[in-house]
Amino acid sequence: MFLRSCVQTRSLFSKIYFGALLFIILVTGCIFFNLSLHSITLKKQANTIHPLEVHRELRSNSSSPSLNLLSVREETEKNYLNESRHQQVSSNQSSEAAAANPISQKRNTDEPSTEAKAVNPIKQKVSTNELPDGGLQKFSSDRSQEKENVEWIVKKYPNIEMLKSTELTKQFRNRAQNFFDRGCEVRFFMTWISPATSFGKKEFLALQSVFKYNPNGCLMILSRSMDSDEGKKILSPLTARGFKVTALTPDLKFLFKNTPAKAWFDDMKKGLKNPGQIPFAQNLSNLLRLVTLYKYGGVYLDTDFIVLKSFSGLRNSIGAQSVDIQTKQWNRLNNAVLVFDKNHPLLYKFIENFCRNFDGSRWGFNGPYLVSRVIQEVSGKPGYNFTVLPPMAFYPVDWLKIGGFFQKPVTLYQSKWVDAKVLQLSRETYGVHLWNKESGKLRIEEGSVIRQLISRSCLICENIYSS
Repeated sequence: MFLRSCVQTRSLFSKIYFGALLFIILVTGCIFFNLSLHSITLKKQANTIHPLEVHRELRSNSSSPSLNLLSVREETEKNYLNESRHQQVSSNQSSEAAAANPISQKRNTDEPSTEAKAVNPIKQKVSTNELPDGGLQKFSSDRSQEKENVEWIVKKYPNIEMLKSTELTKQFRNRAQNFFDRGCEVRFFMTWISPATSFGKKEFLALQSVFKYNPNGCLMILSRSMDSDEGKKILSPLTARGFKVTALTPDLKFLFKNTPAKAWFDDMKKGLKNPGQIPFAQNLSNLLRLVTLYKYGGVYLDTDFIVLKSFSGLRNSIGAQSVDIQTKQWNRLNNAVLVFDKNHPLLYKFIENFCRNFDGSRWGFNGPYLVSRVIQEVSGKPGYNFTVLPPMAFYPVDWLKIGGFFQKPVTLYQSKWVDAKVLQLSRETYGVHLWNKESGKLRIEEGSVIRQLISRSCLICENIYSS
């Protein structure tokens, strides 16, 4: 009896032992299996990027230089903060530098840094054959020198090429009418105050992009230098393909007529206004785009804007350059793209404000800041019909980050980001402002955002990347 009890007890303990051992084996197996699945999931997630939701800077662990690229959402929302930081840095400059440049504290943040200007040939090329003294005559903003500034414009006015009345300027009105009589789905305008020889491949790409997405549109370039044999040669690849593009020497007297610009221009010629420190041709270009749209209606584009969509559905619109992070309201507009009907009252207000508050010594004051303050003034008032489009429409990338769009991706992660960015831009924006003062010297690298966009926008695509 006792022996049987011992055998039964031993059998029970054996069963318990094997049961516990089996339980431990099963638990251990489950743990390892779950860890393996978790590892696989993490690896999969690490290689998965949502095409429209990338919200951090990309940093490569390799020795290759990384791209400082952000999502479009970050690029627009952080724009205001970046500008604020830039202004903070500028305000901390030495008093000696401030004394040497009295407008440095007021400089438009759209204007690149001094270091960028030093290496940027675009700034040096502005109007070099349109004005005497290389077209870059600058004036002191010190009031004690205002008399000298005024004397300069009065003395030099008869010799400023872009202001002279010639046979071509007298023909402008008829030539423009004949051009538009050919039929235009959309009227596009650009201005060019530099030599025709400075009209490079990037500018020509901008022209191509207009017709890629607006093949039935017309493009008029208001330019004395491009209204020449050299200019016709530059435009010939497009005209030979049947696209309607021309360069005309503008008649300022005709364009300024019946607008506040006429009195302003007369006062400038008489020496009653200070032309300021900024190149006079540059300020005149800001006014020229306004009066041209007021006379004819249509779309004005800067020559560093790549079109990605048809503009046929847009009317009376202007684009925000940046928005406030908290309020989501615009805090800066830009005048690189303007879409308005003929005789639109807002254009008249722009011209009126330009002439009444003209300051030739403050960067952007007669451009982006002008349209911003006028729209702030008229918002909510009856009689104005216009739309402020979000940054995504025309300015999807901040000028501080435009360089990243020219760089090639060096990692798989960056390549996926570039593909996602191109997809997003193709779907959601009318075009990309290239901020030529910042990007003018950059090469378009293989696989970059800009290269992919241009590949989609070019009509004559041979050798387009050597610029």
